[in-house]
Amino acid sequence: MTTQGIVTLRGTAELVRRAGALFDGAREEFLCAAGEPGTWSAAAVGARRTPVPGLVVRKLYGPAVYRAPGGRELLERLAGAGAEIRISPAPPAHEAIVVDRRLAVLAAPRPATGEPRTYSVVQEPDVVAGVRALFETAWETATDLAAYGRTPFPRLGEADRAVLRSLAAGHTDETASRLLGVSLRTYRRRVASLMTALDARSRFQAGLRARELLGGQWSS
Repeated sequence: MTTQGIVTLRGTAELVRRAGALFDGAREEFLCAAGEPGTWSAAAVGARRTPVPGLVVRKLYGPAVYRAPGGRELLERLAGAGAEIRISPAPPAHEAIVVDRRLAVLAAPRPATGEPRTYSVVQEPDVVAGVRALFETAWETATDLAAYGRTPFPRLGEADRAVLRSLAAGHTDETASRLLGVSLRTYRRRVASLMTALDARSRFQAGLRARELLGGQWSS
């Protein structure tokens, strides 16, 4: 089905048949976001094995992909082949592929009825630019694969958990230090230490990273 520059494909077979060549035709930039294993795996079958010189490949995955059986090994192989891999704290809001800033493919939510999943191929420049901007925003708050594989804290102390809760709540430094009963200097020192340990580039990312890594410790 085609609607004003948007082509809707039903099922992975049609995705491969009609869009596979588009993926393989990337020359400058290939961006991919997937929240679960297998979303784009069918489209990758038969894809180019030798990358185009200068092609930038960035792949953003949700935690479920990393945790799936063989997931970590798969992502490491992709990284070894030259792709930049990052893991987001939560599944990407939209599973999408963007090719050379000219084409976007969006995966619809998986139907609960068991019907074929649909994929929308978009070539409208403004829409493609919007999808790419969403990808870049998610990419900036995600963690590099190598850093994600590390566990910064075997156990997290109550003081550190309290600081991370304050970050997640969006408290100012002054408010957080007062609520925790520590000096402003001590609070900021703890924040800096946690950001370093979590390999976080921002306080926001530190809070997201801690939630994913620490799981049950967060609320304990």
